[in-house]
Amino acid sequence: MPSARRTPPWLLAGLLVTADPVIAAEIDPDRPDVTNSARTLRRGAVQIETGLEYARASLGGGESERRFSVQAALRLGITDRLEIGLAGEPLVRLRGAEDDTGHGDLALGGKYRFLDSIKGDAWRPDLGVQPFLKLPIADAPIGSGRPDFGAQLLASFDLPGDVGLDINAGLAVVGQTRPRGYLLQALASASLQRDLIPERLVAFAEIFFASREQRGERDRLSADVGLIYRLTPTLALDAAVETSLAGPAPDYAVRAGVSVRFDR
Repeated sequence: MPSARRTPPWLLAGLLVTADPVIAAEIDPDRPDVTNSARTLRRGAVQIETGLEYARASLGGGESERRFSVQAALRLGITDRLEIGLAGEPLVRLRGAEDDTGHGDLALGGKYRFLDSIKGDAWRPDLGVQPFLKLPIADAPIGSGRPDFGAQLLASFDLPGDVGLDINAGLAVVGQTRPRGYLLQALASASLQRDLIPERLVAFAEIFFASREQRGERDRLSADVGLIYRLTPTLALDAAVETSLAGPAPDYAVRAGVSVRFDR
């Protein structure tokens, strides 16, 4: 990512099923990977997702940038198909070409599941849509000072062998400062998950793409792997390691967090 590494709005929004969604299932956090599930919270449920991230990026032969952040997201189930949420970074610490400590931007988002999967049909996914709006409450270099907005289409497949596949694709309109204006950004990601211990431990591998975020930059491609461990049906721990495959993304990033759901 660029030297003043902004958290993309589509990732912040991520800091925001079955044929019978009324039945409470195991917690399904939208972290620590980038790709979001099409599955929504049941009506009245509240889910809090928190975590820490440390990232390091090389800056063209100069001093590397180090970024530490505290991540937090709140998700609210409005109906069994619709949820709303907000996500942000209460603390961001930058060290490198530019040093700063403060808070990150705030993202508002929603998720609507408009098609349910059919049990026994691996290729009939849950389908949903996730709009988002980034509010530019952070000062530079942590934030851009400009709003971003967009939407993604979400698809979640239950495949044979305790394997799941989530696919996201969408567009973001990213605010620019030099010169002022907006840039259209393409987004795509896919996350493949497998149960290592049924209903307890899940491993995933993911690849995600974003076209340039600022004029003059390159597109970027990254990958990560990680684990989600459910301590109880409503409490989960997670960890992930990310690396850059192409473009201005961190050389590596590590994330870890905890998510908890409160059912009505």
